[in-house]
Amino acid sequence: MIERELDISTRDGAMNTFITHPEEGGPHPVILFLMDAPGKRGELHDMARRLGTAGYYVMLPNLYYRRVREYRIAESTREEMHEHMDSLSNAMVCDDISELLQFADGDHAARDGKVGCVGYCMSGPFAFAAAARFSDQIAAGASLHGVRLYSEADDSPHLDAHKITGEMYFGCAETDEYAPREMVAALEAHLASTNINYRVEWYPGTEHGFVFPKRIGKYDKAAAERHWERLFALFERQLK
Repeated sequence: MIERELDISTRDGAMNTFITHPEEGGPHPVILFLMDAPGKRGELHDMARRLGTAGYYVMLPNLYYRRVREYRIAESTREEMHEHMDSLSNAMVCDDISELLQFADGDHAARDGKVGCVGYCMSGPFAFAAAARFSDQIAAGASLHGVRLYSEADDSPHLDAHKITGEMYFGCAETDEYAPREMVAALEAHLASTNINYRVEWYPGTEHGFVFPKRIGKYDKAAAERHWERLFALFERQLK
């Protein structure tokens, strides 16, 4: 496997990004891997590697680059984490994704054409919004225990859902204070009024953060492995 840590230039600064992909058999389909609120870290690098070993060119950016280059939750407070999280918007992250895609276009290891995108927790709505904004490129999008998928905000990602031309997957924890059942029900009702290709799936017995091995007390191995099965099948269908 090839691994690189590099800076991708944006109009707001240098976005430090982890990229991994197979050494042979390229070019490989691009997958944008969007972090959860605790930030870009070794645990997410390992998850990106798992996707990469399946034959993908995976890009994991630090979405907090405008505020901090290396965010370490162990050295932070919950309030600070939420400040970083709330500093982002769907439009800002979509602008960052535009730069990621432009960089991938110039890398011989990255294949042209259809792209995948997965967002966890705070990045669930970012992946959802990106699937609409980049509908000509993102053929497979996924949100795992995503927050703010349906809200009264002017930029709620559900408002542009009808623009999505790829396949969209939403994996939801059974118990999730950040993504309550009422929100998911409203999302499902709205999606049913569109003609897009989507799936909403509940993960019984899980809580917010169940996919992360180091989330003590939340990690659910069986459910986490199901989420990998769903992602691999989604990307296989749409990107290969």
